Amino acid sequence: QVQLVESGGGLVQAGGSLRLSCAASGLSFSSSAMGWFRQAPGKEREFVTAISWSGTYTYYADSVKGRFTISRDNAKNTVYLQMNTLNPEDTADYYCAAAPRNYGLPNTTTSYNYWGQGTQVTVSS
Repeated sequence: QVQLVESGGGLVQAGGSLRLSCAASGLSFSSSAMGWFRQAPGKEREFVTAISWSGTYTYYADSVKGRFTISRDNAKNTVYLQMNTLNPEDTADYYCAAAPRNYGLPNTTTSYNYWGQGTQVTVSS
């Protein structure tokens, strides 16, 4: 079965950095678009960023553009999210998601078939 396992979350001070990882198994990773979403308490899950199957193309929400970087290693079936200059508004549970056989840059929850369990990111002021 498909598994997406996130890691790397934690507590960080404002202005700090974290790197999230998502290890995938049970799917054709190299032909899947991958994305990161986040959900803060009491809010809806929102799109953060997506990366194309090859890693050539990326797409970011305006709120993270210039601060976050998504990347992938198809040899390791892993997608990463480097988060810099974090601020308290970035506090949320972060989820990676997979869209098999999707060759675009999906930015809606309904575009993704598989989800990880989430990793918590807390940014203190």
